[in-house]
Amino acid sequence: MYSDVIRSDEYRQQLLDFIRQEYEIEGIGISSTKRGFYGETWKLSTTDDSYFIKTVYSAVHKPVYENSFPVIDRLNCYEIDFVSKIVKTSRGQLSTHFDGAVLGVFDWIEGENRQDDDTKIREYRMLAKVYTVPTAGLCIPKEDFSARSAEIFFAQWESLSSDLPICTLFERHRDRIEDRAKRLRLFSQRCKNDRSSFFITHGDAGGNYIVSKEKDYLVDWDNPMLAPPERDAWFCMQWDWARKAFHETLRQNGIDYSLRPERLAYYCYHMFFFYLNAYLDCFAETGAIQGIEEYLNGWIEEAFRYMDKIT
Repeated sequence: MYSDVIRSDEYRQQLLDFIRQEYEIEGIGISSTKRGFYGETWKLSTTDDSYFIKTVYSAVHKPVYENSFPVIDRLNCYEIDFVSKIVKTSRGQLSTHFDGAVLGVFDWIEGENRQDDDTKIREYRMLAKVYTVPTAGLCIPKEDFSARSAEIFFAQWESLSSDLPICTLFERHRDRIEDRAKRLRLFSQRCKNDRSSFFITHGDAGGNYIVSKEKDYLVDWDNPMLAPPERDAWFCMQWDWARKAFHETLRQNGIDYSLRPERLAYYCYHMFFFYLNAYLDCFAETGAIQGIEEYLNGWIEEAFRYMDKIT
């Protein structure tokens, strides 16, 4: 795992002391968890409660993570009860800094990360409720439908030595990668002149669906954006039942909107490069290339079989 860093007992004690000082939470134990891709995640136990702690050290993702807290706070204020609840510092701050990282504390959610046909429908219902939350005053990124994700990828690829294994891997897939960049630029041009029907979107809800005994949750709102619903919907739109379920949940929540094929296609091609860039960020910081080849031949290919037919 990208964030699988081994921390000493001294580090853990420093973290416990920091939480005690900044949050007035008397922790009696702290253990690492397997949640999170970019951040280091912890379960903090007290005599009465448990808390979820996430620290992000990556220079690229620290500002992204920090900017997500006002969105979670907005959802909390509008009684969206299936997202993590922020625990504020003793001074009322939504997040803080520890050891050079951005640190956030949340109520602990006991549950299992799951994604199947049944959870997708429940996920859509949750997202539709999020779309009803007012966005005025939120200073978060707004979708511009650019093709920048492909440009960033190719620039990073070209900056690497050609004899590196990661470049050899990309070279084997060059034709496919370049074709998807071409498709991204095509749908970028088709979408960028219409910035209507934007809502608070998650960006990776399916991968962050937690099933617990009492209820289900959508967690890890680290990359929220004002964007159309297609940003959340594109992943399963190759299936008729998923498109129908998404539309139904929008209508049930009073949202008069129909998913647009060109926007679905844009997000599919954009996210292809978004994830490649995430792997390159990982490579730049750790030298690890695990999972890239599996990704290039894996789950996203099923989505392309549908999106490649959109003209």
